[in-house]
Amino acid sequence: MIQSLRGMNDILDQETSRRFTHFIETATKIAERYGMLYIETPLLEETALFKRSVGESSDIVGKEMYQFEDKGGNDVCLRPEGTAGVVRAFIQNKLDRAGGTHRFFYHGPMFRYERPQKGRLREFHQFGVESFGVESVYEDAVMIMMVADILGELGIGYRLQLNSLGCKECMPPYRDNLVKFIESVEDEICEDCKRRKETNPIRVLDCKNEKCQALYENAPKLINSLCESCESDFSKLKKILDANNIAYEIDTNLVRGLDYYSKTAFEFVSDNIGSQSAIAGGGRYDRLVEFLDGRPTPAVGFAMGIERLLELIKMPEVSREGYYFGAMDDEAVELVISLTQQKRKSDKASCEYRARNLKNHLKSADKVNARYCCVIGSNELEDGTVWVKDLENKTEETVEISSL
Repeated sequence: MIQSLRGMNDILDQETSRRFTHFIETATKIAERYGMLYIETPLLEETALFKRSVGESSDIVGKEMYQFEDKGGNDVCLRPEGTAGVVRAFIQNKLDRAGGTHRFFYHGPMFRYERPQKGRLREFHQFGVESFGVESVYEDAVMIMMVADILGELGIGYRLQLNSLGCKECMPPYRDNLVKFIESVEDEICEDCKRRKETNPIRVLDCKNEKCQALYENAPKLINSLCESCESDFSKLKKILDANNIAYEIDTNLVRGLDYYSKTAFEFVSDNIGSQSAIAGGGRYDRLVEFLDGRPTPAVGFAMGIERLLELIKMPEVSREGYYFGAMDDEAVELVISLTQQKRKSDKASCEYRARNLKNHLKSADKVNARYCCVIGSNELEDGTVWVKDLENKTEETVEISSL
């Protein structure tokens, strides 16, 4: 028997399916309230796109990409994250030259080859938003407030963590100070951190090794080395969040997992999903469009891992809706199918193609959560009527077919 690949799961059972679609519908509704336009990008992209955007020092590029050569000899990979593809589309469609503001949302599967665990699969799904053309920190605040709105609508509790990663002015001197610190403890850190020291030193702060994390508590803090502009923006961001009653914590070691972030970085975490506590995150990436050969364009965005959120979603109570049609005699089956098709023009409706007894039809109607169970037997067929039971109010009556 052929089975699904490890870490690539079906979304199949009724409860998971309901939660997944409820998340997509809720997040989409809120993104559209904020004026976002839906964008769809390919699952397969040139590998160079992610090496240049995500960064070769990242674990995604170094260890986790599904990368291969296609039949045309092209170096391609399945997308490991969503932002780079949206930026590529933004540049390819010359929106960087058009100027103005462009805001997009997307959702779909991403792929990373890593050890599968709860909430972290090899094929997983993300919902994300990317905004281009707005340099103001107010847009950073809007991204954070949008995530808060989505989580609030879904009934998911969270803690918001904030940091500033500085800019091209304040980052270089900080990096030099951090490298000096890393060298002072180099004998005690893990091999990944030693590698990161040579490629992108700030990413050592993102190390999950507990021993390394303890050492980095004493590392210099970028937030204490911000230039005047970055300091002003970060203060303004905190003021906006305070004014909108969004609580936050300052996490000076928060650097995000990708190389393209600068200035604002944020992460929403949950205490209810174990060690992989991040449920959403993002920040500003003003230089990424330029890195990918576009015109310099300020940008900010976020992404949410859907699988990590499913168990946390508080589902609304499901009320009965729609119609179920069934026949008790073979002669009535075609009429039942026609009535169902007519009803679908205005309501949710389903039907059974086999003639069955009333008890079985009631069970089937209950299974699909129909409000009304409509059954036609030989008597109803002869009289031009339908027996209807309201499964919510527990009332029943026989009505003319035309009155349906």
